[in-house]
Amino acid sequence: MTRHRQERQSPAPPAAPCRFLYLIGQLTPGGSERQLVCLLEQLNRRQYRPHVVVWNYREHDPYVAKIHALGVPLHALPHPGSQVYKMLALRRLVRRLQPEIVHSYSSFMNVAAWWAARGTGSVPIGALRSDFLWAEQENGVLLGCLNMRWPRSQIFNNAPAAEMARQHRRFFVPKHLFIIRNGIDLQRFHATPLPLDGPVCLVGVGSLLPVKRWDRLVHAAAQLRQQGLTFRVRIIGDGPLRQALQQEVQRLGLAEVVALPGYSDDVPGELAAATFTVHLAAAEGCPNAVMEAMACGRAVVAMAAGDVPALVEDGKTGFVVPQDDGARLGHCLATLLTDRQLCRHMGEAGRRKAEQAFGLERLVAETLAAYRVAGWREHRER
Repeated sequence: MTRHRQERQSPAPPAAPCRFLYLIGQLTPGGSERQLVCLLEQLNRRQYRPHVVVWNYREHDPYVAKIHALGVPLHALPHPGSQVYKMLALRRLVRRLQPEIVHSYSSFMNVAAWWAARGTGSVPIGALRSDFLWAEQENGVLLGCLNMRWPRSQIFNNAPAAEMARQHRRFFVPKHLFIIRNGIDLQRFHATPLPLDGPVCLVGVGSLLPVKRWDRLVHAAAQLRQQGLTFRVRIIGDGPLRQALQQEVQRLGLAEVVALPGYSDDVPGELAAATFTVHLAAAEGCPNAVMEAMACGRAVVAMAAGDVPALVEDGKTGFVVPQDDGARLGHCLATLLTDRQLCRHMGEAGRRKAEQAFGLERLVAETLAAYRVAGWREHRER
């Protein structure tokens, strides 16, 4: 594809100037992408005139249509193209749009947002939406360090990562660090009655990536079945490990028990059919899947990672399991498999907490407050 044809993929911006420019790596079904859409849905778009620029744009990614439906302009960087060429294109875009804020919505994009905003008067904001060390390693040594330092103002979505950054006391950490936990749509993710008949159904929601450790759930299911327990497991999501997980399910003789139906746009419907939910990631930020399950009135069994211990009150809204404690995981799963009333009570407590702490109004208010502290002047004339 020629450069000319690549750039034609990006819709022309409207006459109204851009105030907030959000940079995201892609618009596939992921936690960062979902949170960006949540913010855009709740933000006063007429007042703040947000635009979104996508590093790796694909027309058919699920969140493309959702952002278009909000009337938010989308900009695609040249694809395929070298990283340097994309950074130059991003810098040209920032100079053309002249946004007040350039907000990277992923740690992978931080230094690109900072560099594109230099010398323009735009306030750059970075992000870290996962475990601090895991994100640094995933970025690579050099890029990881750069993304941890620039922009100097960064929003973390979980307290453990922020605390780890503070304790590092080294050159490659942000100067201004804000903690803003994720938010969810409490009307879309509403409480539904717990199914009281039929087999117990465990539901896990998330991308099929190594860090999510869905193999833990498959192996736990095999052990629970050996104990004579009856249940079903549904792992909702897609990713590079789908085939390997399916093969492991077949090898363990769990084809009638464990299903991997792929990506679903109807997560509330999947949660409505669940008796309780499971989240077993090795590293996390502030997992949407846990918050959404609680909002739908479902107990959660989750491994301790990121903000999970702050979201799930152990013994009250679910169970928090130490990393790699297979015995404890099996015990917690068996407890909920055999006690639907406990599932109901925990789910009701989870919904109450969601109503108190997970709303989108808080997400927007805290984000705007962080912008102000970082140097944004809200009433600046355009």
